Amino acid sequence: MHWEAMQKMNSILDDLKLDFANVLDVGSMDVNGSYRGSVEKRGWAYTGLDISKGPNVDVISVDPYGFPVDNNMYDLVMSGSTMEHVEDIWLWVPELVRVLKPNGYLVILTHTSWEYHPHPVDCWRIMPDGMRFLFDLTEKLIDYDISMFNIRDISAVARKMDDGA
Repeated sequence: MHWEAMQKMNSILDDLKLDFANVLDVGSMDVNGSYRGSVEKRGWAYTGLDISKGPNVDVISVDPYGFPVDNNMYDLVMSGSTMEHVEDIWLWVPELVRVLKPNGYLVILTHTSWEYHPHPVDCWRIMPDGMRFLFDLTEKLIDYDISMFNIRDISAVARKMDDGA
């Protein structure tokens, strides 16, 4: 991740004003940085999930669209600089929401433009309208805050609806 993404994620985490959060970081492998320190310095619990073993990976999910995680488990699901590497984002976003608790937050940072960088693939560049469309498809997210935070990156924050349970 680049420094602007780290700065933006920290700003978003500050704005959430959570006393405690059980956090899942999807796409957590430390290739060029990690959000672990940003989460743990707040006293929150951090779990890093990725599709293969590596630095900063606590849980390996062989299936990128079916995590080995129970439903409604995390207060905050975050993912930075990962979405562009997911082949079927229409299946991936609902999986992020599945593991998110009702009233929990989903935070995604990704690129609207960037050079080709396969890890292991590089498939997408998402615009705000595209992110809104993906969030709408889940039929479970509300209170969207989706915006460009520089000329090549997008931030997207949403809250999962309370299911009434």
